[in-house]
Amino acid sequence: MLHLIDHPIWQADDLGKPIPDSPHAVSVCLPTWRDNIGYEELDPRVHDKMTTGYPRFVFNQFCQQLFDEAERQFAQPEEWCLVFPNQSAAQRCAKSLNHSTGSKPSVNNLNSNNAHAVCFGAEFFDLAKQYWQHTGEGISSRQAEACLAGNTGSDGKDAIAKLKQNLASLYAVSSADVFLFSCGMSSLLTLHRAFNELLPGRKSVQFGFPYVDTLKLQEKFGSGVHFLTRGNQADIDQLAELLKAESINGIYTEFPSNPLLLSPDLSKLKTLAVQNDFPIIVDDTIATVVNANLLGSADVICTSLTKFFSGIGDVTGGCLILNPASRFHASLKQSLQSDADLLWGEDAIVLEHNSKGFSERVLQINSKAEALANFLQQHPAIETVYYPKYQQRELYDKFRTSNGGYGGLMSILVKDPENRAAEVYDRLRVCKGPNLGMNYTLACPFTILAHYQELDFAESCGVSRWLIRLSVGMEESDDLIGRFEEALR
Repeated sequence: MLHLIDHPIWQADDLGKPIPDSPHAVSVCLPTWRDNIGYEELDPRVHDKMTTGYPRFVFNQFCQQLFDEAERQFAQPEEWCLVFPNQSAAQRCAKSLNHSTGSKPSVNNLNSNNAHAVCFGAEFFDLAKQYWQHTGEGISSRQAEACLAGNTGSDGKDAIAKLKQNLASLYAVSSADVFLFSCGMSSLLTLHRAFNELLPGRKSVQFGFPYVDTLKLQEKFGSGVHFLTRGNQADIDQLAELLKAESINGIYTEFPSNPLLLSPDLSKLKTLAVQNDFPIIVDDTIATVVNANLLGSADVICTSLTKFFSGIGDVTGGCLILNPASRFHASLKQSLQSDADLLWGEDAIVLEHNSKGFSERVLQINSKAEALANFLQQHPAIETVYYPKYQQRELYDKFRTSNGGYGGLMSILVKDPENRAAEVYDRLRVCKGPNLGMNYTLACPFTILAHYQELDFAESCGVSRWLIRLSVGMEESDDLIGRFEEALR
């Protein structure tokens, strides 16, 4: 059993263990900087020990077993399979592969829990895997487990209804304006697809450096994207000039951004949106609705329920919150109806259970994170602390709720990072792996994990390859600060 808060120190043999200790864990232990590089370089030393990983990047054991079963049933020689939660998702994958390769993947009904397998030539596996990663539409581990066991599983209707009502209460909207999905990325894909249909032929705009797949999704699906990398006043001026020349189908931005924790000027973006008739989509996963009231400046809020809302790390989920005052509300709501509630019932049950006490947990995490950020901000070994309190605070504070804080996520850059970042990371005695928003602290060398094949590009956007991202949990502040003081000594 991996103890997530009291574990004394990460040992080499923790490599590859699930975080938390669950067959449905969404993170994996990568205790050293070298382990993270080994993961990216497909080093057998690392991959042979991995039992799980973030589900869009690493196939859960139940999903892999279901792929194998689908191959036995449906695959031709030299074909591989991926399984999707329903026919529509499988058909979208097959269509994407056909478009990019000219091949004709087959879609096959597993006759179990509506799951459908896509069979494709083995030479196209990397492209199929990229689709799985970027879209988040793959089958969940619990649905795969039910298929393997021949169970129908719970429909989760009561849990889904509670989730929608709880989220509606938090965002002060009707539950009819809350749409649930299997993960944050699948919710974003569905929204992007809807706006491509409502405003066809237009490019989108990514405002500020985002989480990696948010940009990949806009690049690969739709009519293209304008990427404004810094999300600052200069980019607002550039956007204003761009809008004189062409119409766009929406602006996507994060509040604050991952991993630099920068907050966009939503007031100025909204002015441009009203003047030029396009929607604003804000991802509030990092701030959470507890800390920031953003719906008044957005047409849609997108959030990953995998993170702070769950806090455990053993289930994925995502949602869209529609602003009832948006001029796009009626048409968007109608467009989303066919994709409503695409959260597997048993995942919904776990997510609803995990979400209890969400607001109170976030407030506690705010306090722990701010104490750590204050300590690191003053530490002589730290070059920069990326945290909303210290990065564009006035823009964040415009939308901060009356009792809200600055959230649980930050990134740090140590001084002399080429020589010190890996050492500090290796010595740090906290959970180390991907994911964020847990009740326990998680650290990762973010740029290595998210942008290893494009490190120079990331650095050109202001994201150092030596960045260490920290998601603060609910450990005692003195103990947590002591562990960082020890690692930085």
